[in-house]
Amino acid sequence: MGKTLSYILAAILIIVGLGLSVIIGLSFIVQGILGTGLVFLIIGLGLIFGGAYMIYLAGRGKMGAETQNVTLKVDLPANVNLDTLKCKSCGGTLTMDNIQMVAGAPVVNCPYCHTTYQLTEDPKW
Repeated sequence: MGKTLSYILAAILIIVGLGLSVIIGLSFIVQGILGTGLVFLIIGLGLIFGGAYMIYLAGRGKMGAETQNVTLKVDLPANVNLDTLKCKSCGGTLTMDNIQMVAGAPVVNCPYCHTTYQLTEDPKW
């Protein structure tokens, strides 16, 4: 249910509750039919409180909340090779700990041969 629909239904419940409790319930009580009047009065008050509770829930956003599932698809350009990164000089396996950003460029420090060089990206074509 949407928030607007919740407010409309709550208003209907409150109006019907007022009608049952005030008009019908009290008229039976005034006429001396106490049992029937109290039943209508209790039902009407229950509808009024139910409508007020619906307004409270709709105002807090608990009613009409819809769940959305989002699927993110990543389209990688060209041929992406997910092999391990190896040193250009000695061929040793590098990790992300061996790469640092220096002046905005990725620089590799090989822990095996202690060579330092800048990573470059090969063209995609």
